[in-house]
Amino acid sequence: MFGKAEDKANEAAGAVQEAFGKAVDSPEHQVSGAARKYASQASYAARDAADSVRTQVEANPLAGVAVAAAVGIVFGFLLGRK
Repeated sequence: MFGKAEDKANEAAGAVQEAFGKAVDSPEHQVSGAARKYASQASYAARDAADSVRTQVEANPLAGVAVAAAVGIVFGFLLGRK
C-alpha cells in the first residue's frame, strides 16, 4: 500500500519536472520529468495488477494453481522447442 503512494508522489514530481522543463524550454528537464512520470505510472499499474492477482488467488487458490501450472507447461513447451 505504501508503495502505491510513493508511485503517485513520484508521478506528481515527474509531472512538475516536465512542466518546469516546458516553462524554461529545457528538453533535458522535459524528458527526465516525462520518464519519471511514466515509470511511476507503470510501477503503479504493476503493483495494482499484482494486488489483484493476489486477491484472486487468495479467494480461489485452486484456480491459481491451475493457471500457474498452465503457464509452466506453455513456457516448458516454448523453451523445449529446438
